[in-house]
Formats: sequence, C-alpha cells, structure tokens
Amino acid sequence: MRTKLEFMSDRIEAVLAQRQMPARVTGGTVTPRWVRFQVLPAVGAKISKIKELSEELAAALNVPTCRVSRRGAAVAVEIPRDDPQPVRLLPLYRQLDTIPRVTATLGLAEDGAPLLIRLPSPDVGHVLVTGDSGAGKTTLLQTMILSLAMANPVSDLNFVLVDLKGRSFQPFAGLPHLARPVIEDAGEAAEAVRSLTRLMEQRNSNGHNTHATTVLVIDELSYLHPPAINVLNRLAQRGHQAGIHIIAATQSPSLLPGFRLVGKTANATGARAAAGLDKTRAERLMGRGDFLAVAEGRVTRFQVAYVSPDEIKNTVEEVQRGPTR
Repeated sequence: MRTKLEFMSDRIEAVLAQRQMPARVTGGTVTPRWVRFQVLPAVGAKISKIKELSEELAAALNVPTCRVSRRGAAVAVEIPRDDPQPVRLLPLYRQLDTIPRVTATLGLAEDGAPLLIRLPSPDVGHVLVTGDSGAGKTTLLQTMILSLAMANPVSDLNFVLVDLKGRSFQPFAGLPHLARPVIEDAGEAAEAVRSLTRLMEQRNSNGHNTHATTVLVIDELSYLHPPAINVLNRLAQRGHQAGIHIIAATQSPSLLPGFRLVGKTANATGARAAAGLDKTRAERLMGRGDFLAVAEGRVTRFQVAYVSPDEIKNTVEEVQRGPTR
C-alpha cells in the first residue's frame, strides 16, 4: 500500500501544480474505509480554489469520489479505499474499558479512536440522524440502541422505539429495556409522544433523579403526523432536563435541537440542511455508514460500527440474562 499511497501523493501534487496551485502532501491517515492525504498549499494559494478540484482529483486518482476540506492551514483530500474494511460493533465495544452512563458507541472516528456520544451531555441532549437513502441511518440507530442496552441496566435506562418504516426495530422486540412494545403505527406513535411529554412535565415538577433515563428512538421522523411533530418539538425543548432523550432519523432535517449525525446527501444544499452548517461536504461522503458528527460547529468524520441481524439477536438474548458489563 505504501507505494500506491506515494503514487497518489504525487498525482495530487501534479494536479495542483497544473492548476498553478503548488502544494505538497505532508502526511495522511488510513482508516477502514477511506484514506486522507494532508496537503499543505504554498503561501498565497486559495484553499477555496483547491476545493473546486474535487472531481479533477478523483479522476486523477481513479476513484469514484473525492472529498476536499480545510484543516487549519492545510487541506484534507479524502478518497475511498479500494479494499474497505468493516468496523464491527461487538469487537469495538469489548475494547472499551469504561463507558459512562447513557453513552452510545457510534463507531471509529477519523483518527482511529472509538467515537462515543453521551446523551446527558450539555452539548447533546437529543440526536438527529440525517442523510439520504443508503446513507446508513437505520444501521446507526441499531448500533446506538444495542450499545446503550449492553452498557446500561434496565434500572437505569428504558427505550420507546418507534419503527414507522416497519423493518428497523423488530430485532429488539425482546429487549428488556423496552418501556412498551415496538411501535409501528403512526397513531400509537403520536400517543407515545404525548405520554412522554406528560412524563416530562411530571418529572420536571417533581425531579427525576431517581428515575431511569428514557430514550425515544424514531425511524423515520417524517412519517409522524404533524400534530405529533408539534408535541415532539415540545418534548425536545425540555425533555433532556427530565432525563428523556430523542434519537430520530430522517431524510428531511428538522429544527430538532441537539447533536447531528450526518450521512451522505445528494448535493451541497442537502448537506447544508442536514448539518446546519455550510461546507461540511456531506455530499462527498461514501454512504453505507460514512458519517459526520456535528456539534457546536465541530465536525468529526466517522465510520458507523456495524452489527448484523444475528449479532443483534444473540446480544438481545444475552442482555435478557443480565448486563454485559
């Protein structure tokens, strides 16, 4: 691989030189699914002009897509590997020494470190998972649910799972953390949201320190009826203070506050809407679990940890017998 990476580095430098944008590749990172080249432009070079060369760089490197983004004074040129390696949840989970309470494992970050998200954290609260069809939203939801269930006993955590697509959450039907059976009907989903809103008001009035954290997971948000969306927005505003957190997937980004996990989008306009930020280049992601974590202006690229249907089934049976930690 070293020889190939050196060849690609030379090609990147050659393309930029041909465009009168001299630069040199100073290093890089190899991840399970993509390779990042760190490119240092010459003094005076306009990084915005380099970003416009993503298609030309992709052609020169003979890859289907190329994502170019600024990294301080340098530019990151990211391309897919021709031999992608899977990131699997269960081996990754077993490598973690300590997992804080109500913390989900997402996958591997761009630096190769496990990426986790703690729902009660002040800059999280709720999570919106966005991206087009094929981005890997449902896989990410399944990974978050299973990792939370493995790391938290039933006394500390329960789920309300809303599966309006009808094929996402049935593998979790036997999970002991469920506050109610998996919901597949929009009317029942609306009732569940109203019930959680009442619970929020009760907890905010009486205090919730002695109660289990409740996580409402919805796939797909746009399938909810408009009145239920209005109630959900109320829940989003004050729910996290009562120990109620929302994780929702959608192709149509909403104003749901909180942390955003952004998968591949069709274009730059969709990327802006999904991330709530300009120039994330989410339209250049590779799909199938290639995501960006966006919070307070910070963007971290990561690969979702995959868990197979059989692994979900076996792990749910294991969790039924007691905590895995």
